[in-house]
Amino acid sequence: MTAADEHDTDRVITAIADPSRRRILDTLRRDDGASIGELTLALAPLGRHAVLKHVTHLERAGLVTTRKTGRERRCHLNAVPIVALAERWIDDFGARTASGLMALRDELESNPEEGEHHDR
Repeated sequence: MTAADEHDTDRVITAIADPSRRRILDTLRRDDGASIGELTLALAPLGRHAVLKHVTHLERAGLVTTRKTGRERRCHLNAVPIVALAERWIDDFGARTASGLMALRDELESNPEEGEHHDR
């Protein structure tokens, strides 16, 4: 993994660490293309300025893209960085854990008498 990849990962983790930003992502997952005004309503009591600040942070992390349509700014979810993070940390960890458990099962099944306990 390159230093740039590490920096991108840090940005994503920092972005999703904040509960308000996670709420924005959840809102966009349900209503992709929501306007800043719609996000502000969904995140009340946060004001428009705070929502804009959070959206900017999510944009820098690559999790949100915005498109200006007239006077409205529409936000769109980009789940690719989260999926990449999940593949790197969760899926890999799960695969290693599963393979370790399967190896343990195979070892125990190949030597059944070693795994038996007798009452004395």
